Amino acid sequence: MIRVSVDSAPIELSQELAALEERGAGGVATFTGMVRGEDGVTALELEHYPGMTEAVLCDLAEAATERWSLLGVTIVHRVGSMRPGERIVFVGTAALHRREALDACAYLIDRLKTDAPFWKR
Repeated sequence: MIRVSVDSAPIELSQELAALEERGAGGVATFTGMVRGEDGVTALELEHYPGMTEAVLCDLAEAATERWSLLGVTIVHRVGSMRPGERIVFVGTAALHRREALDACAYLIDRLKTDAPFWKR
């Protein structure tokens, strides 16, 4: 199961985690990225190319699923205006064993930072 979402709505961690845990996994790994408030930042505006962004995220999720035999992948990324302390991104992976879930989650968040077409304003 792959779930990708790009939305301006707040990320609901409990929902996302529950969906991954339903897959019968032995291990679930997650990463949540937050808006930092350093250097006087009061808000972050994040833009993307609709359609293209989701396609890139799906491709990354499919690559991770094949490489680590994942049972589930969730990538939820916010766009629009966010304040310090708000969640920007949630990445979750479910696998039969913890090592695969952890490695895939790290891979996905690293690839998101370099490959996903998001722009900060």
